[in-house]
Amino acid sequence: MQSVQPHIRIGTHMTQARYAVLPGDPKRVGAVAHWLDRVEELTFNREYRSIRGWIDDVEVIVMSTGMGGASTGIAVEELNRLGITTLIRIGSCGALQSGIQLGDIVIAAGAVRDDGASAAYIDKGYPAIPDPELLCALMHTADELKLPWHCGRIRSHDSFYTDREEEIDRYWSGKGILAADMETSALFVIGGLRGMRTASILNVVVEHEGDLEQGINNLVAQEDACALGEEREIRLALEAIRADAQRLAR
Repeated sequence: MQSVQPHIRIGTHMTQARYAVLPGDPKRVGAVAHWLDRVEELTFNREYRSIRGWIDDVEVIVMSTGMGGASTGIAVEELNRLGITTLIRIGSCGALQSGIQLGDIVIAAGAVRDDGASAAYIDKGYPAIPDPELLCALMHTADELKLPWHCGRIRSHDSFYTDREEEIDRYWSGKGILAADMETSALFVIGGLRGMRTASILNVVVEHEGDLEQGINNLVAQEDACALGEEREIRLALEAIRADAQRLAR
């Protein structure tokens, strides 16, 4: 009997991919499918919806991780057991600096570890940083695609609804942090500990000092700026994978 991973429900007999693109929302998996060739549905269990497809001759898994570092960490661990070596998150974020607009792309150069999942693995002195070659590939590709993008440090956290959210956002904004999400630090730390190459691309769905709930509603309704940002991050991830695979094949 072929064994499958207990949560993502994918087995090694189902894919030979080395690259995975990781949206948070299961619905975003379908959006990525439009940009791939020879798409096949794999599984949908809990928050983990997965497909596989091809960019040229490069096989790619696309799998949702759900919300937060805990479910992202499970995804990283089980994809690692399948032989996936390279993970690129495509998610959403709230901006913490003025001048970053809805639909802009934030490429994470590192993350403040305010999540619980990465702390469960290792002391917070361990850095939450992406693979440098992937980071460079994303920046170069973003320029080639003429996208509005920003690169810098972000913050990953576990809740939108603590009693100190405005105070916390002001603090980290004052420290130069570009944006906030819920998954990147877990991806970077757990992926790093497992020897995987990781990167994170974020679509801005809430502007600095904007309304959080309205921003989330904009994303759900696929309003123009947020929908364009989603398309941008998908194109950026897939084109960077194409460039990276070509580089490794030389």
